[in-house]
Amino acid sequence: MELKRELTDYDIYPKVFPENTEVTIHIVPLGFHAEFKSDTEYTIHIRPLSEGSPWSYPNRDNFTQYYLKPDENGGFTFSHKFGSEQEYFIRIIGEDGKKILQLSVYALAPDLCGRYPFRGDLHMHTRRSDGKEAPAVVAANYRRYGYDFLAITDHQRYYPSLEAIEAFKGIKTDYVLVPGEEIHLPDNDVHLVSFGARYSINGLIETRSQIKEKGKDKKYRSLEGDCPEVLTEDEYKAEVNALIPTLNLPDGFPDKFSYASCIWIFNQIRQADGLGIFCHPYWISDVYQVPESFTDYMTKNMSFDAFEVAGGESYYEQNGFQWSKYYEDREKGRIYPIVGSTDSHGSVHNDNKLVACTIVFARQNERKELINSIKQCYSVAVDTVGEDKIIGEFRLVKYACFLMKNYFPLHDELCFEEGRALKAYACGDKSEKNILELMYGRTERMRKKYFKF
Repeated sequence: MELKRELTDYDIYPKVFPENTEVTIHIVPLGFHAEFKSDTEYTIHIRPLSEGSPWSYPNRDNFTQYYLKPDENGGFTFSHKFGSEQEYFIRIIGEDGKKILQLSVYALAPDLCGRYPFRGDLHMHTRRSDGKEAPAVVAANYRRYGYDFLAITDHQRYYPSLEAIEAFKGIKTDYVLVPGEEIHLPDNDVHLVSFGARYSINGLIETRSQIKEKGKDKKYRSLEGDCPEVLTEDEYKAEVNALIPTLNLPDGFPDKFSYASCIWIFNQIRQADGLGIFCHPYWISDVYQVPESFTDYMTKNMSFDAFEVAGGESYYEQNGFQWSKYYEDREKGRIYPIVGSTDSHGSVHNDNKLVACTIVFARQNERKELINSIKQCYSVAVDTVGEDKIIGEFRLVKYACFLMKNYFPLHDELCFEEGRALKAYACGDKSEKNILELMYGRTERMRKKYFKF
């Protein structure tokens, strides 16, 4: 996301506010070169995007203008009552009638007011499984890219996510790391991710890498030192087989154990207060990673908490087919939450390191609130292959598009510096702690400035 030229020369705030309210807007030049002439009267046009042109649709409330001279800072301060939820252009017109500057703001309906946009990743890997870098380095690099939250989700391993959290323990930061893992249990090849669960699901089965590498010690299997006891593989299979008759599967359903195992996993994730994600069914791993009829049964029954609609690969079939599946399901009345994630196996020198992300509209950047907001469908996925493409409910897509152009590029500049310092700290330079403490709170202050709730 490149910073627009007009935002390098002008600040405008607030950028986001409740619909149908009067708001005082400040336009501030960033340098004397951008100041407006103090002795000149300018025309300010307010143009809602969704109401048509005033010349073509003159009977609509789609045009307001003010005549103003610049304030003492060479910019403008004015109040205006904005209408319904949508983006609004603010245009400054010179004496010759030509447009000098166009900036944007956004009005929101009540349900989104108080919900801030947080961008992050719910599925990625480190050197602890088949990725390239250490967990703490991966986490720091993604803060440098502008992420607000992240979960390390190594294959069959929960402890690397705890390792990343522990690396920055005692550091004041607005960046939130939550526990996670990609779950692979016996006789079930469906890839599922646990985001934010209090304990490991892989760590419930004695044959998983989590147990082989770290044993049964609960400090490696849980966020708070509390989790169920470990099962043998036979005990796990017995529980799954006992679940099958309760699921009312269709006659002839060929993958009963795999599906029941998915349900068992999602139940465990929910018991651990996590988010269960159904991942990349259209990933071509020899052929589609999940049989198409199995995928359809999963989405029909909405067995998961969220569907990974974007991520992993840059070829069209994976993400393009998953978007199409999502929108077709919506037409059928299947409304389920979605996320986008990189599924990255390298946080630098990797073409797919930023292939997708999730924007969550949440009241705070905190594990439980992020999970609850996603479950309530307050999230969109962003696919960055080529031009950014945003997937989700239409009104959220429009709002996210505004944010991608007018908010996140400014936000990401702050994150870059913090991410660099976090990596240096993780790699042994403890003096960076002082710098991180100075940076602490900057992204929150930016949110309070730009979002008037």
